[in-house]
Amino acid sequence: MTHAIGRTVARFLSNNLASSSSGRVSRSVTSLSSPFAVSRTGSVAGVASWSSSTGTSSKMGTEQKPKIVFVLGAPGAGKGTQCEKIVEHFGFTHLSAGDLLREERKREGSEFGALIEDNIKNGRIVPVEITCSLLENAINATKASTGNDKFLIDGFPRNEDNLQGWNRQMGDKVRLLFVLFFECTEEQCIARCLKRGESSGRSDDNPESLKKRFSTYINDTMPIVDHYRAQDLVKTIDAVAAPDEVFDKVRLAFADVE
Repeated sequence: MTHAIGRTVARFLSNNLASSSSGRVSRSVTSLSSPFAVSRTGSVAGVASWSSSTGTSSKMGTEQKPKIVFVLGAPGAGKGTQCEKIVEHFGFTHLSAGDLLREERKREGSEFGALIEDNIKNGRIVPVEITCSLLENAINATKASTGNDKFLIDGFPRNEDNLQGWNRQMGDKVRLLFVLFFECTEEQCIARCLKRGESSGRSDDNPESLKKRFSTYINDTMPIVDHYRAQDLVKTIDAVAAPDEVFDKVRLAFADVE
């Protein structure tokens, strides 16, 4: 199984890394065959083929590095809701690692869909090479199409492998401003996810998957939060309250962001 995953990731890298909106980037961003296009809502489609279709290198210039805020928290902590508000009020582009992976999973003809599906359903983390490539392509396409250089990366990095993979692939290409960490109780997070699952259709919004996801979050993601906290890069938000009350605290966290 490990060798099969390695071969799949290697194919992804050979297909995707060689080639390389203000608002939320999510819909069909992982297509490996279509040139990207920006919709009226600011979504970017077909990001993965950007470099090959434009002939532009994916390497980002050091003089204008994209500004990154990592958004972390347990499943159901309200990261997506708050990211929408940050986009509206502070002009960031929202990149959800989970959404990018779900879109690739659903994309017709994807050779990585089954691998992503298996990892998501079982509460495991998708190989970092895939996630970093999707994020890099989305950043490249957004900068090329809109000029926006401020990004919220939601739900990433989720473990040590993610962190090391990001540092290898993106560490010298971006500037990390801080980590926005939404703190919420397990009970409330699971209740929110189950309610969301009634209408979202997400295969991982069910009690069995949620328990695995929360266990993964505690064991794998919290050490990443602690890692950045030791560098004084974490801004913690109490996410138990209603969304508008939570956003009042978020505003303060972004008060000094240009």
